[in-house]
Amino acid sequence: MSDSTWVSTSMPYLSPRGKGQSDAWAEEAAAHGGRGTQRIAHAGEVPAPDDVAELLHVSPGTPVVVRRRIIELDGEPCELTDTYYPAAIARGTPLAETGKIRGGAVTLLAGLGHIGVRVQEDVTARMPDTDERAALHLEPTEPVLRLNRVTLDAEDRPIQADMMVMPAHRQQLRYEIRIG
Repeated sequence: MSDSTWVSTSMPYLSPRGKGQSDAWAEEAAAHGGRGTQRIAHAGEVPAPDDVAELLHVSPGTPVVVRRRIIELDGEPCELTDTYYPAAIARGTPLAETGKIRGGAVTLLAGLGHIGVRVQEDVTARMPDTDERAALHLEPTEPVLRLNRVTLDAEDRPIQADMMVMPAHRQQLRYEIRIG
């Protein structure tokens, strides 16, 4: 695949997958003629950083479960994603482990009775820190996009917070809004 701008929409990543379906990233990459994979760099409980605590409606330092992933396209890193869950939801589940989750985390959450019905996303641009630049193979002058997403259930409780960093020059985010 070429290194051209990638146009992506969030919708496939917010809905549980059907039985036997691959994860949303693998499916999206395949539709573009590529191979989408991910590596779990870390999974387990951590104290909630301030920005995560705000999204999950917990106090800073409260234990939460994180899955830190390096998202790859054709073997090259294209996104860094840290996904956080309230410990009460994720503790003792595959979300707190480094193994791949069949159908993805959203499917697992739905199976546990936690279904997202509303999402809030904030996108900002900035220069990457040293670790991000190295992990994403960026030049010192290349900025990144940071997408912070919180998924809420029918009672408006946060069930998942995603903190994504991606090379700005390789991304275009598409939002489709239906009224009514």
